Amino acid sequence: MQVQLVCPYWGLEGMDASAFIDRVREAGYDGIEINVPEDAGFRRDLGFELDLLREEGSPFVFIAQQVLPPLRETPAEYIRRMQARLYELASLQPAFINSHTGKDHFSFDDNCKAIEACIHISAETGIPILHETHRGRFTFHAASLLPYLEVFPDLELAADLSHWCVVSESLLEDQASILERVMPRVAHIHARVGHAKGPQVSDPRSPEWGAHLERFLGWWGAILLHRRSSGCTATTICPEFGPAPYMPALPFTRQPIGNQWEINVAMKTMLETWFREK
Repeated sequence: MQVQLVCPYWGLEGMDASAFIDRVREAGYDGIEINVPEDAGFRRDLGFELDLLREEGSPFVFIAQQVLPPLRETPAEYIRRMQARLYELASLQPAFINSHTGKDHFSFDDNCKAIEACIHISAETGIPILHETHRGRFTFHAASLLPYLEVFPDLELAADLSHWCVVSESLLEDQASILERVMPRVAHIHARVGHAKGPQVSDPRSPEWGAHLERFLGWWGAILLHRRSSGCTATTICPEFGPAPYMPALPFTRQPIGNQWEINVAMKTMLETWFREK
């Protein structure tokens, strides 16, 4: 099975589309994952760059993110706003959309309506829509996700397991059976290592986080095994260590204690080595 490693735009928002794609390709990534800015100029330039790559026959992977800023609104108003954003992203023809869907404070029925809206748009546009496991969304907790998986047997996930560690304040040692039920639904992985008190360790290469890294590698490996055994030919992974305040920062100066770009490239290299050894 082919593993495609993509670079997040998160933390690099000051770069224009062309410079971002050039930097990503020079670093050896297979593609990008981006919450596309609302700026019309950026969207135009991004579309132009992606069209050039497609004309060249490049296997470059483009993943769009649907992440709405919070507003005071009803569930129905939220769903309409989400639908407009999903149609906008689908027009750029991504490989799929990674959607931050629903709210942790919506009712089960209202979150189901949001999922149903995503299913309709995916069927209409032909663009798959995955749902990221993330705090604040309908996927915020491992166990509370299970009823949705029963209602929507074809629902696919983008797994960022660091969020569940924070919500459960653990490394999910007591939730192995729940994870086993969720993992077959995962089609995309966010390779960020979290811990019981936060969604991101300071640096996954440091020895004090070695046990956490091994735990996450084990989860990612299990997901890939499920994908391979089900006949999937490719899986995308995004090393997604974020900028401050995800990245711990020094007091007063607010300077991040690590280099986000360097850490993500290091994680990409680590994963490439890990895959070769499997």
